[in-house]
Amino acid sequence: MNPNEIRQLAAQVLAGIAPEADLTTVADHEDLREALDLDSMDFLNLVVGLSQGSGLNIPESDYPQLFTLAGMLAYLGT
Repeated sequence: MNPNEIRQLAAQVLAGIAPEADLTTVADHEDLREALDLDSMDFLNLVVGLSQGSGLNIPESDYPQLFTLAGMLAYLGT
């Protein structure tokens, strides 16, 4: 996936979890959980949605790599 596709997927998944969350207001290295006020279930649902949308299996041990947009782009872009 390219960066635009990843951003679009993340925004789409977030729209179903936290419709008020605006990914465009978050800096690349900012913690998404804090910036978008996501609780643990919201973040888990985000990871599940990213996994389903990308077709990648994301093990729990890799979740910290998805805490920031930069990490998400690096992880899903590989």
